[in-house]
Amino acid sequence: QVQLVESGGGLGQAGGSLRLSCAASGRTSSIYTMGWFRQVPGKEREFVACIKWSTASTYYADSVKGRFTISRDYGKNTVYLQMNSATPEDAAVYYCAADPKEYSSRWYNYDYWGQGTQVTVSS
Repeated sequence: QVQLVESGGGLGQAGGSLRLSCAASGRTSSIYTMGWFRQVPGKEREFVACIKWSTASTYYADSVKGRFTISRDYGKNTVYLQMNSATPEDAAVYYCAADPKEYSSRWYNYDYWGQGTQVTVSS
């Protein structure tokens, strides 16, 4: 199994920046893709970004492209989400997830999930 713990969420200002971290432990050798998703109450889980663990190839949702950057520290088994030019529409609970099989933007392809970290963006 893989355990994921997010951190770095909190209160940010519109136009400002936040950096989220997700530390993986357990059978980290099984990770193929790490992804970030977000969810607000009453809405479906939304893909944000993902990164292929071995090569660091990245893929972004159109809504965050050019503003957010996903990266990883392979040695630390940690994935990051740098959020720049944040807007109130970016406010959500952000989850990191691990996929052992695919390079995917679909939440149901991911097998392991963190507890989530709340991101609030004030105007």
